[in-house]
Amino acid sequence: MVKTPAARKILHEVLSLPTAPFVEGHVIDYIRSFAAERPRLKLRADAVGNLLLHYKRGAARVARPVCLTAHLDHPGFVAEGMIGSGPAGRSVSRRERGVAAKGSHRFHLRAVWRGGVLPEFFVGSGVRFYSGGRWVRGRVLSTVVVKKGLRKVVKSATIEVAAEVEVGSPGMWDLPDPRVRNGRIYARATDDLAGAAAMLACADALDRVRPSGEAYFLFTRAEEVGFIGAIAACGLKTVPRKCLVVAVENSSELPNAKMGDGPILRVGDRASTYFSPATAFTGRVAEALAKSKRGFVFQRKLMDGGTCESSAFCALGYEATGVCVALGNYHNMNKRTSRIGPEYIDLKDFSRLTDWFYALATTKLRYTGRDENLQALLGKLQKEYGPLLRRSVPT
Repeated sequence: MVKTPAARKILHEVLSLPTAPFVEGHVIDYIRSFAAERPRLKLRADAVGNLLLHYKRGAARVARPVCLTAHLDHPGFVAEGMIGSGPAGRSVSRRERGVAAKGSHRFHLRAVWRGGVLPEFFVGSGVRFYSGGRWVRGRVLSTVVVKKGLRKVVKSATIEVAAEVEVGSPGMWDLPDPRVRNGRIYARATDDLAGAAAMLACADALDRVRPSGEAYFLFTRAEEVGFIGAIAACGLKTVPRKCLVVAVENSSELPNAKMGDGPILRVGDRASTYFSPATAFTGRVAEALAKSKRGFVFQRKLMDGGTCESSAFCALGYEATGVCVALGNYHNMNKRTSRIGPEYIDLKDFSRLTDWFYALATTKLRYTGRDENLQALLGKLQKEYGPLLRRSVPT
């Protein structure tokens, strides 16, 4: 099974990486290095940069293997360019660049924003851009807000920064590196980097233990602007059509779906309910795991706080369902303080999620595209009461 120290190390490393929609290169590089160190895992990229990791061992053919999928981005900024060439719009000497890096001068940067954070959280908030191999800190001075349907959304921002920032650099909120407190891990972004880390922890365990089984791991890009990577993956058939697709998310904690109560079998989201036989099978695997592994618990909930890639996969022809862990400070919005804050999840939920993934990859149960338990129950009821129904027809 999954070793907790190894899984926690992967989690900490992934949560430390910079990312933003369409600028997921640092996380992609991490996954490439991860796969290169584990040659039994086969990695390929599709035409739009989504990554597909594949594990297979044993002679037995798995007709309908699982494909776990998570996205690699988080709501964030992308640097478009410095406004002027230096402080007060004048050119900058090499000496001044060095001084500016130490904070003696301030520079102005224009950055596009991508993702779902309410406009009132921006102005005055601290940010950091990963540029030239280091973090450059800054603060949001102003935003451009536009209407999108019935909502107002931030389109771009002017940001005061301590040094020049390279065009295309990803920007995140200026929050600390991952830290653990009271059984929870707090980070700049757990959505959905923690989901990707759980998949990598599962793949690591498969590579070490080498059990019989088969699984795919799809890492998608640009989810936060509307599942763009997942939509492309469906069109490109990056994931074999035979797969049962299980999309993993960090989903905002709800009154009836609390963190610490176990990972969640997500039967649907705000947009749709998922493919019922896929949901039922994923639940059967979790139920079997709960009987065999002490301390494993899970929940089964409708998580309708938002929409996730499961709905996209279902709509585009895949048999898909979803799982998630309950998330605090969704998209870094601390509603209690009305300020930007770190996202956080429960570490036991994360550990149980990785065990669930390992069980899905190695289960002896076979997914057929039908809810066999429900069909068996209906057949039993028909056999027991069908004759009575026919004999009791009113005359």
